[in-house]
Amino acid sequence: MQNIIAALEEKRAEARLGGGQKRIDAQHAKGKLTARERLDVLLDPGSFEEYDMFVTHRAVEFGMEKTIIPGDGVVTGWGTVNGRLVYVFSQDFTVFGGSLSETHAQKICKIMDLAVQNGAPVIGLNDSGGARIQEGVAALGGYAEVFWRNVQASGAIPQISVIMGPSAGGAVYSPAMTDFIFMVKDTSYMYVTGPDVVKTVTSEIVTHEELGGASTHTRISAVADAAFDNDIETLLEVRRLVDFLPLSATVKPPRLATNDSIERSEPSLDSIIPASAAKPYDMREVITRVADEGDFFEIQKEHAGNILVGFMRINGESVGVVANQPLVLAGCLDINSSKKAARFIRFCDAFSIPILTLVDVPGFLPGVAQEYGGIIKHGAKLLFAYAEATVPKVTVITRKAYGGAYDVMASKHIRADVNYAWPTAEIAVMGAKGATEILYRSELGDREKIARRTADYEARFANPFVAAERGFIDDVIMPRETRRRVARAFETLRHKKAVIPAKKHGNIPL
Repeated sequence: MQNIIAALEEKRAEARLGGGQKRIDAQHAKGKLTARERLDVLLDPGSFEEYDMFVTHRAVEFGMEKTIIPGDGVVTGWGTVNGRLVYVFSQDFTVFGGSLSETHAQKICKIMDLAVQNGAPVIGLNDSGGARIQEGVAALGGYAEVFWRNVQASGAIPQISVIMGPSAGGAVYSPAMTDFIFMVKDTSYMYVTGPDVVKTVTSEIVTHEELGGASTHTRISAVADAAFDNDIETLLEVRRLVDFLPLSATVKPPRLATNDSIERSEPSLDSIIPASAAKPYDMREVITRVADEGDFFEIQKEHAGNILVGFMRINGESVGVVANQPLVLAGCLDINSSKKAARFIRFCDAFSIPILTLVDVPGFLPGVAQEYGGIIKHGAKLLFAYAEATVPKVTVITRKAYGGAYDVMASKHIRADVNYAWPTAEIAVMGAKGATEILYRSELGDREKIARRTADYEARFANPFVAAERGFIDDVIMPRETRRRVARAFETLRHKKAVIPAKKHGNIPL
């Protein structure tokens, strides 16, 4: 018996060594952890249960039968994050460059199936050169099996992708269909075709980093939601994200104990709005002062800065936040901000996470580039997402809410549940100056008269009381009371039930 046990330990040790110490050292030299070291950081100590440690590839072409490595380039199994179940796979770049083979894919598919079956998130740590060329269509078929499962799992369980090295060709499409993508600065990249192919086809000369690095995908393409300095920081932030999410669509997000009373007043909010309507302020400050203990987990911070999205807690409950940011483009909605917010809203709705909307929006960004780029259809995505969402929705208008952007930003008319406004709110078709110049075009030569007309328009419409008189605003609240009023509103909505027409699914304007 002892001999058998010793043989088992020897096989396990061989599997844990992956591609061998030389390749492990090379991984470390690049500032990267190994596949197993990453799981040690991501999961609670001692919680990881590995599956398929001894699986090997079945390829015999191109001399592949001479190189058999247990595990076949991916470590799979389950563990816990702060005591909550998650399924994981971690690609091992030391084994065939982490390339995906038929059996590699089967290992990933197994834990995805288990995750859906048992109602738990899937977290994929990606570090792969793509499909294993030696296996041809068998590897491509393996990718397609993973893709299909990504789609089936979408909206059923949270899916998180962490790009921790190369992710090229077909390897990018599985992360692209997951809910969140994190990257590691300087050591990870994603692209469909690499720099050499780009140069051959288009004559463009570009580096790996410029083409598909973390900066490119967090700032420009918005493929990635966040990027961090190294493997450890990235994995710790994944742990933090998981704490805000439910295990699946059939259970509520976790409620964490907090010492931050919902009765806490924030007098500083009474003076955060500048005296001049043309001056900006940082909406992030409003979010952090309303959130439990000032904790805000922002998503896509580097992209479309004119809108903020992310998670916070109020009275221990996870809440999704969507907020216009006056510091960027005056908080106008444009193509990028509409897409960013719409996707986030749909995630929150899929997983029963209530949505808080903070509004300071002067309208949609005008311009030829926006119109040619399809602002009509992209703006409609945001409108569709809000109108479709059946989770509790609470809206607070802090300052401007003009034109169609007022309607779009979770107004009462598209079925937000509770709508508040600060006394500084201005709810109108447009700003007083623009409205006056249209209404009194014949008087534009008389500055004094136009000034009086503008002041009269501001007094009559640039305030929240006309909307409140019609019931479009449920109450005009003191800014310092925002946390308490929002918390109490969400508490009354905890058991909200929405009825929607019978249908297979809507057709969002993609």
